Amino acid sequence: MSRQRYPTDLTAAQWKQIEAQVPKPKAGGRPASVDQREIVNAIFYVVRNGCTWRALPHDFPRWQTVYHYFRLWRDDGTWQQLHDTLRDAARHRAGRASSPSAAILDAQSVKTAEKGGPWL
Repeated sequence: MSRQRYPTDLTAAQWKQIEAQVPKPKAGGRPASVDQREIVNAIFYVVRNGCTWRALPHDFPRWQTVYHYFRLWRDDGTWQQLHDTLRDAARHRAGRASSPSAAILDAQSVKTAEKGGPWL
């Protein structure tokens, strides 16, 4: 990596864990000129820092390229697959079953008055 390291960058161990699930560029056409790990690092930077795509620091790949891969992987299910794999691995390390057996939903069940009024 020839740029400064950001706190959101993947470590070598983290990249090794997900590398096989990150789709390789399609064969044919123009050869890929951007490292897939750099794409993932750039996406994590945007997501973690809440900046716009256009505000991506210039030492990452072009924002248009990063956004293209973000949308492509969102639409083809790559992000969901990565999430599920990492969740299952974290649960396994904690000695738990891969799939949660319970869930908690939080919702307001009592409507409140829009205007203040006398208590009954």
